[in-house]
Amino acid sequence: MVSSSNINIRSNSGLEQRPSGAYTTLEELINARFVAGDINLQQRRKALSLLAGPNKTNFRGRGLDFEEVRAYQAGDDIRTIDWRVTARSGKAYTKLFREERERPLLIVTDQRQPMFFGSQHCFKSVTACYLSALIAWAGLKNNDRVGGLVFGNDSHQEIRPRRSRQSVLSLCHQLLEFNQALNKHSGVNLEEGETLEQSLIELRRIARPGSTLFLIGDFAGLQQGESEKHLYQLSRHCEITALFVYDPLEQHLPRAGQYTITNGEQRHQIYTGSKRARQDYRQHFEEKKHHLSQQFGRLGIPMINISTEDSPLAVLLQYYGNTHYRGSR
Repeated sequence: MVSSSNINIRSNSGLEQRPSGAYTTLEELINARFVAGDINLQQRRKALSLLAGPNKTNFRGRGLDFEEVRAYQAGDDIRTIDWRVTARSGKAYTKLFREERERPLLIVTDQRQPMFFGSQHCFKSVTACYLSALIAWAGLKNNDRVGGLVFGNDSHQEIRPRRSRQSVLSLCHQLLEFNQALNKHSGVNLEEGETLEQSLIELRRIARPGSTLFLIGDFAGLQQGESEKHLYQLSRHCEITALFVYDPLEQHLPRAGQYTITNGEQRHQIYTGSKRARQDYRQHFEEKKHHLSQQFGRLGIPMINISTEDSPLAVLLQYYGNTHYRGSR
């Protein structure tokens, strides 16, 4: 497991920067603004659309405000012709629209107990916080109204979307508070505490039509209750992207050997030399990831996979970069 000491982001090149440790820091979240400048949330690459599967949501991009009518010119979209003005004047006229520059951007971050796990660079909960900060700062740079919903083991906190630095800082403070509340000695029962379904119900209350939503976590409990129904209702009017955060140790066992594991209270010995056990372990994870991808795909929601050993910035730039970044993942 990763040491609980806080280690600041590495001082390598921007693409190699990544968070470390078992807990995030406010400095880490605020400093994310310096490397978020190349993230263009308006630019959803074709690769991201392919992740959404064959089904598409009803969301059709940003709203358009009518601005004026002018004479039709060669190359104009015939769908924007103003037929009433054209009929009155006897000449073709087309409508011009002004793109709505502000949109609600809501970042939903899971800080429940299953996220408090890591084996190499950092815990899943830390990666989720840093991803949230990167997206929030990128949204503010893009003149979006940024807000969010952070939920933990037994509560959640809403940050109303505003186009202000203070809103992003409020989100960072909430991320820090919920992250620091995670305890390695906690024996939280997911079914008794804050559930993913409850968070989605709350999200439906605050998400306005046309909002952009980023869901960040490991999606523990997505199959419980009516979570998929609430996701469907959200996907009808919002643009949603799911970021699935996992740790390499969840994907495959360490190399064959005898290991001692602990949760801070109990210690156990495990042997990872069984070829069958290693195969079953990896297959279980791949089936889980595939099921999540299919579940989101049915709703037209793309799912991006992010490991705790990945650079969050490099992963985001693959789909939202101003220039196409080809990372080695």
